[in-house]
Amino acid sequence: MILLGVNIDHCATVRQARYRQVAVTDGGVIEPDPVALAVLAERAGADGITVHLREDRRHIQERDVWRLRESIATRLNLEMTCTPAMTEFALKLKPDFVCLVPENREEVTTEGGLDVVGGRGRVRDCVAAMNAAGIKASLFIDPDEAQIECAAAVAAPFVELHTGAYASACHTPQQGREFQRLRLGTAQAHELGLTVNAGHGINYVNIAEVRTLPHLHELNIGHSIISRALFTGIDEAVREMKARMNA
Repeated sequence: MILLGVNIDHCATVRQARYRQVAVTDGGVIEPDPVALAVLAERAGADGITVHLREDRRHIQERDVWRLRESIATRLNLEMTCTPAMTEFALKLKPDFVCLVPENREEVTTEGGLDVVGGRGRVRDCVAAMNAAGIKASLFIDPDEAQIECAAAVAAPFVELHTGAYASACHTPQQGREFQRLRLGTAQAHELGLTVNAGHGINYVNIAEVRTLPHLHELNIGHSIISRALFTGIDEAVREMKARMNA
């Protein structure tokens, strides 16, 4: 069974579109509540909940994360940048997992993998702090040989391979080449003793191919599930994705 982590960031995106200037993040007329969505996703079969507490707080807010820590019954995966401030926050929060990701102020959502090779010392120190605290650390990286090798070298127990280039190449000759990169990346990571997750741009169509990648442990999916939930509800959206993941 491939596990499903549901990313609820874009539920908070909808809320912030209306209530960004309001001091509180839940209660009263403020909607939608990403924590309520997370609970519903769990009931529908989500194996974990993923949120990205960005430095600019464009969607998920600190109170959302603390409420999730107190409310959900599965696993909390905190996506975060590799900075002292976010490391300190994670050590206080103690999520089940952290996933170290890059951040670019101009992007709408995370684009591209973390440069572990270029920031080896910084990433190593953050991973070591998480390991010492009993928090499982994952590195969100492109399926690049050097990045995967470096992820193993800094003692990260997990990697999450960035599937965005593959997803963006939909119906082009490049898609096959990107899928082959992912196949080689999952095999290399597995051989190095890393547990392999994947995410970004996975949807109800390309999941048929993505799920055939070897050694997959978990997929983190957000945008496509939230989009489908607008039409079918979160329960049906999560159930259908899990069914397609493990057909």
